[in-house]
Amino acid sequence: MEFSELIKTATVESVVLGGRGLPAVRGTLCITSHHLLLSSCPGGDAQPGTVELWLLIRNVDAVEKRLAGSSGTITLRCKDLKVLQLEIPGMEECLNIASSIEALSSVDSVMMMYPFFYRPQDLRLEEGWHLFPLEQYFQKIAAQTNQWRLSDLNRDFTTCPTYPAGVIVPAAVSDDTLRRAARFRQGGRFPVLSYYHPSNGTVMLRSSQPLTGPNRKRCPEDEVLLGTVLDEGERGFIIDTRSAQAAKQARMTGGGTEPKSSYPQWKRLHRPLERGRPLQESFIKLVEACNDASLSMDRWLSRLESCRWLSHVKAALSTACLAAQCLDREEASVLVHGAEGTDTTLLVTALAQVILDPGCRTMVGFQGLLEREWIEAGHPFHLRCARSAYSHARLKQEAPLFLLFLDCVWQLSRQFPFSLEFGESLLLALFDNAYASDYGTFLCNNEKERCLCKVKENTHSLWAWLNQPEEKKKYLNPLYSHNPLVIWPSVEPQSIQLWQGLFFRWIRPSQYLDEARAEMQRLVEANEAPAKESAGSRLSRSISDPAARTENER
Repeated sequence: MEFSELIKTATVESVVLGGRGLPAVRGTLCITSHHLLLSSCPGGDAQPGTVELWLLIRNVDAVEKRLAGSSGTITLRCKDLKVLQLEIPGMEECLNIASSIEALSSVDSVMMMYPFFYRPQDLRLEEGWHLFPLEQYFQKIAAQTNQWRLSDLNRDFTTCPTYPAGVIVPAAVSDDTLRRAARFRQGGRFPVLSYYHPSNGTVMLRSSQPLTGPNRKRCPEDEVLLGTVLDEGERGFIIDTRSAQAAKQARMTGGGTEPKSSYPQWKRLHRPLERGRPLQESFIKLVEACNDASLSMDRWLSRLESCRWLSHVKAALSTACLAAQCLDREEASVLVHGAEGTDTTLLVTALAQVILDPGCRTMVGFQGLLEREWIEAGHPFHLRCARSAYSHARLKQEAPLFLLFLDCVWQLSRQFPFSLEFGESLLLALFDNAYASDYGTFLCNNEKERCLCKVKENTHSLWAWLNQPEEKKKYLNPLYSHNPLVIWPSVEPQSIQLWQGLFFRWIRPSQYLDEARAEMQRLVEANEAPAKESAGSRLSRSISDPAARTENER
């Protein structure tokens, strides 16, 4: 397929671009294979026009057209929740532009997407792809215990197609035992280590559901694997992200839970978290309510409650706190799973680590967490983020699990404003790039697909861009102060707030918030400079002046 076949009209003059809170701009609209560009009409003296719009077509979620006489209006609803309007002279041009955008935004072939064509001058292709090797994470664990090993049994992705090549497993369990245990878990996702809690040596594991089925099948190798994690007399908790009823129904179709008789040291706790269609519909309803400017206060509060998004945020945070509490306060190891182990499971394990581990609250540590617990762990980004909140297409496997995670991290940053090294701007950038990106980091559904598409060889890494010094500055929290403690968030309903920075980002002007952030950054930097200067002058004075040195010692 050639992109040119999908573009019915490439250029239209005298197009007017508008949007909520934006001044109307007239210019020339151009469609390329991956972008929609609008260049404003040049001024006098044949000055070049200014590019007013540079939109990645993959970011378009829905195209709506309205014809009136000999012209038409196209409304573009984007995956990042932005809404733009194009007034196009000529009915045929309007229809052709709308048809071209719809066709280009629906291209589903990974290797035809923009990251495979994007070549920024200041980045090398290999940069950023190997910043967070699992070997490096394992070495931190190996320095504290010899109970775990790094296995490459999945190097050809045959044991589990959605796991990465390397996984951390109990040292006492052989690869052959792991392969047998994998056959007893949905999709081959046998229990692997997600997090080692250094303060007491407990661990958090993740997997998919066991395939016990209606006949309550057993798997000695799976029982050995989980038994090896606990010493004699120790107990562990299995946090199942389904309701007890859903888990029971799953048994009738071949899935199920770990029976107490076969796993006597493990206690099962059900904490149901929505995924799939109910979560996507909740997201859609919330965005609809946020965009409805006609709502009264009572109607707004009613719509906010009925969409249940904040309830999903509360449930996710509560479950992550439960996992963290088991590890840190109960000193008990935890296994987290739902059905497939690629959605709510990863939501809980990743959130629990942000709560427990100060390293995951740094800029680099958080990126490493996303790489390990979302990308390499097999969250199907290509399926889940195919559509956002505006699409008119029938829902398939879309679900905003990753957005829900980012929202929960934002709640943590709001309750603990000094404890996270990064700010809201990083969370917004991650949301944008998960749905439509210049970079290959969130492409595909798992590492096997990324290998087949040669993503790491042919696209740039988002981490390479974010970690450029000038770029990184934009995402840092100027109030950050290292906090070595566990951060226990409040999950009371009064403590959970709507993430206005995301859901109202394009609805209200951000000028004053941006100015406030810039002023805060300036004040922090101004305070840091005298402190550094004062410390430096004191040090130089004490070195050169024996009397001053004696005074300091007193």
